[in-house]
Amino acid sequence: MSNWKRARIGDLCEIIKGETGLASAPPGEYPLVATGADRRSCTTWQFDTDAVCIPLVSSTGHGKKTLNYVHYQSGKFALGTILAAVIPKDPSVLTARFLHLYLSHFKDTVLVPLMKGAANVSLSMKEIASVKIPVPPLDEQQSLIDLIFRIEDEHQELLTETNHQGVLLKQLRQALLQEAVAGELTTAWRKQHPVAKGDPQYDAAALLAQIKAEKERLVKEGKIRKEKPLPPITDEDKPFDLPEGWGWCRLGEVADGFQYGSSVKSLKEGKVPVLRMGNIQCGKIDWSNLVYTNDTGEIRKYRVTNGDLLFNRTNSRELVGKTGLFDGMYEAIFAGYLVRVTMLGGISATYSNGVLNSKFHREWCDANKTDALGQSNINATKLRDYFFPLPPLAEQQAIVARVDSLMATIDELEKQVAERKEQAQLLMQTVLREAFDVGQQAGTVIS
Repeated sequence: MSNWKRARIGDLCEIIKGETGLASAPPGEYPLVATGADRRSCTTWQFDTDAVCIPLVSSTGHGKKTLNYVHYQSGKFALGTILAAVIPKDPSVLTARFLHLYLSHFKDTVLVPLMKGAANVSLSMKEIASVKIPVPPLDEQQSLIDLIFRIEDEHQELLTETNHQGVLLKQLRQALLQEAVAGELTTAWRKQHPVAKGDPQYDAAALLAQIKAEKERLVKEGKIRKEKPLPPITDEDKPFDLPEGWGWCRLGEVADGFQYGSSVKSLKEGKVPVLRMGNIQCGKIDWSNLVYTNDTGEIRKYRVTNGDLLFNRTNSRELVGKTGLFDGMYEAIFAGYLVRVTMLGGISATYSNGVLNSKFHREWCDANKTDALGQSNINATKLRDYFFPLPPLAEQQAIVARVDSLMATIDELEKQVAERKEQAQLLMQTVLREAFDVGQQAGTVIS
């Protein structure tokens, strides 16, 4: 690589700004290169050549310097006004494919630092022209292109496999939870702990009667409001058979709350986090991307307590109904697209959260959601009617212990999959750096 040279992009390439308005371009037969990953189409074309297309504005905005994509395009194509085409003047010296290979992989170190602006961050064509790039002989450019394409194909195969493994592990989680809520994980436990009629620890019917008496007492004391009786569950209603000592009930029979969250506008900074639907992830609370409130009245009314379940009542068809268990890590309130549910009678919130993250729950959400304008909704009334598989108290704890143990194994497998993906990405970046470093350091400048 000692015969590699270095040159400024502006000395080897023409840099031409796009002319097509992305918002107004009618669809047509020619590719329209935009800032995103996908091509649009257009009825006219501006270029008929091989080119590298570089966005002239930040991909994220908000004062941040980012470029998500640098594109390669050949043939006749149109280009958005917020991009520039970089076209090699002499393809026997520099090919557009090699230039794209270099800039797309090293954009964060050679292009992004040149972006300027406070609110509207942009990259000027003058700055693009000033970038110095390695220029190997033409045969080495093609060899590098072939090598990187080969590595990228292998990398993509590995990513496809690891992504598939991730999907399988997610399905395994749901299958595990489904076995848990059907009593299949604790078959051996029940042989050692038979049903004891009248004891809520070992008899769900006794537990349900105890909760009913507790709710009646709380209503008399004015601590909770009296609600309309829920319809009984017939044998035909029951989704599947439960073990002896278990029972089907409505969620509203064994839980309280069903309260919608705060609708007051949140703040970027403040005293107390406001949990939103994006903060419910995989049955847990995700404490990133928070908004806040300083409103003492809202904090008092909507403060979440340890063990509360937060049910997402409005979201996409695939995500509506997702539920997370509040862990009490920080003080927080909850927003209006969430419903707070509090279990009664000592029922395990962790077990209940498993029910509301199982395959059975997903199927219930699909059957009970109301769709409108690309979003789905499940209101609190429907949630109160939810069919809830109720084990005795002692078996709930046994189920939680068994699930925790098996989930820890799945967590470790997922960690290994994530590490393999990261290692594959690091390997690819290492190969790229090694391929370019020698030439960049040893080359001379073309004048």
